[in-house]
Amino acid sequence: MESKLLTYLIFLPMVGAVLIGIAGKGRDGVSRWLALTVSIGTFAMSVPLFTRFDETTAAMQFVHQVPWVETLGISYAVGIDGISVLLVLITTLLSVLAILSSWTSVTNRVREYMISMLLLETGILGVFCSLDLFLFYVFWEAMLIPMYLLIGVWGGERRIYAAIKFVLFTLAGSLLMLVAIIYLYFEHGGATGTYTFDLMVLHKYSVDADSQSLLFLAFFLSFAIKVPLFPLHTWLPDAHVEAPTAGSVILAGVLLKMGTYGILRFCLPLFPLATAQYTGMIMVLSVIGIVYGALVAMVQTDVKKLVAYSSVSHLGFIVLGIFAMNEQGMQGGILQMVNHGISTGALFLVVGMIYERRHTREISDFGGLAKVVPAFSAVFLITTLSSIGLPGLNGFVGEFLILLGAFQANLTLGVVATSGVVLAAVYMLWMFQRVVWGDVGEANSKLQDLSLREWLVIAPLLVLMVWIGVYSDTFTRRTEVSSRHLIQMVQTRQMAGAGKSMADLQLSETTIAGRTSTRSVGEQGK
Repeated sequence: MESKLLTYLIFLPMVGAVLIGIAGKGRDGVSRWLALTVSIGTFAMSVPLFTRFDETTAAMQFVHQVPWVETLGISYAVGIDGISVLLVLITTLLSVLAILSSWTSVTNRVREYMISMLLLETGILGVFCSLDLFLFYVFWEAMLIPMYLLIGVWGGERRIYAAIKFVLFTLAGSLLMLVAIIYLYFEHGGATGTYTFDLMVLHKYSVDADSQSLLFLAFFLSFAIKVPLFPLHTWLPDAHVEAPTAGSVILAGVLLKMGTYGILRFCLPLFPLATAQYTGMIMVLSVIGIVYGALVAMVQTDVKKLVAYSSVSHLGFIVLGIFAMNEQGMQGGILQMVNHGISTGALFLVVGMIYERRHTREISDFGGLAKVVPAFSAVFLITTLSSIGLPGLNGFVGEFLILLGAFQANLTLGVVATSGVVLAAVYMLWMFQRVVWGDVGEANSKLQDLSLREWLVIAPLLVLMVWIGVYSDTFTRRTEVSSRHLIQMVQTRQMAGAGKSMADLQLSETTIAGRTSTRSVGEQGK
């Protein structure tokens, strides 16, 4: 059972989508309850991945691999390590909360909406678990369809424009990645005689330096668009503003992390020499994104667009941590992927709650909400403080580790990136002040406070904000060995490419072997 747990986890939402398609025609209540039940079951199935995860090894765990198209070297292979385990967990949790948040706000084509939500969850989980490049690409592309529908069918007034822009940007990057995957497949096959898409096999293959540069750029551009990294970010504000609340939650909380995850899983280990070549440029772009996103967020009048631009800034921090190429930065980047999903996901939920009551997102239309809806205002405050990285809440831990790593890698960039933390406090607290304090307008005087359903939606995220902020070791120790192993693997291969002595390489390999262990699939199943 354990060896197939990931497969059941990935495809359970798809099974739920089929059941809704069969049983939910003309019965919106059935569709809602089926989708919620399936998403809760998927989350429950993901919890053992966290509790049984062996934090002492960098090896892939819960591996399930079977031949798919043997003649082409394609297999169905899934597994997780410390880089992906937290992302799987946050995906299943946010899917439950996103569906629950749509309970009353989505009244049109409910069956199709719930089917799209569940299919999107399957696509995202497949991306985070795939250990075969062909399988990864299938899930990467499959995820586009339900997200396109969520924005294009259930979005705002400019939903078609936003949906098409989202798809065009993503497809442009995906085609580059597809070309790189095919090239890598044939190059490995020509050099070794073995044609395969197996990621673990390809990790051991050294691509020549000239090819690495082009292949790295092809993969990286695809992932940078998904992040999105400045200046490839222009699709994101439109997608966020026009998407329904649940779509924004999944987009910010999980979908953007597919880009940073791809960088960690593919760009760094497959192309270590090109990683070293482009690290400086990428760190500069990350810092520009941090400052640019914060400055643009400051001038927004639409609260949802403000949160959208804050994501550009926060994702810049994550990329900066990854390319700091040290343990603190890498661990901070991985943890901040989860933190951003929690904090920004909660912000979009809060914005959705107030939009349902007032049908406006203009900051100027609010004011004095603390007097009318005190519980909502308290939740809004905690979420805001989490987003700006207040010590004691989750955002502080990730940003602190990232900045610690950035200062070690490049002092100047670290200093400039720190200004992003200050700017985040400015635009978030200023927004909070204008929405919650001041005089109560007549239109806001009779608003209802949080309902029981809304408490159920937001409470798990509040708990995680405090839990990670106070006891972050619960999460960081599961990422520590995998992040350290990745850094050392990349650095060892960079040394090899740079012609370092065999003694240096053997010393580095010994260090990796001493700090990490590997287990066979059979041992994992015991």
